[in-house]
Amino acid sequence: MSIWYTDLTPEQLNASGKNTMGDFLDIRITEVGKDYLKATMPVTSKNVQPMRLLHGGASVVLAETLGSVASWIIHDPNTINGAVGVEVNANHLKSAKEGETVTGVVSPIKVGRNIHVWDIKIYNSSDELCCVSRLTTMILHKK
Repeated sequence: MSIWYTDLTPEQLNASGKNTMGDFLDIRITEVGKDYLKATMPVTSKNVQPMRLLHGGASVVLAETLGSVASWIIHDPNTINGAVGVEVNANHLKSAKEGETVTGVVSPIKVGRNIHVWDIKIYNSSDELCCVSRLTTMILHKK
């Protein structure tokens, strides 16, 4: 059984992210699992630091994008106005070089009525864990 409110395809989720930071960085949701989402992001001149390695802030954008989408699709869209990030942290463990693609996977730690906490792991092209992140979101309920 899936934790998501409704079945959505990666294509539908990607279409909803047009003209956003995630779209600018070419973040693409590639898989919707029963209790996780997976997305990729190429390491390009848009998101590297001067040593041509993935900028830590870009990893945080990937993490927050995945967690925010997860918080949004776990609820009936008729009952919420959205979800907003209230805290994010990241530990950068390995690098990813320009030309690689990183993959992020988000899964729930705690899904409450008002607060969600998400675990996001980001892997480099060699499938090495390069970043672990945690995102807390607040749900904005309709009145």
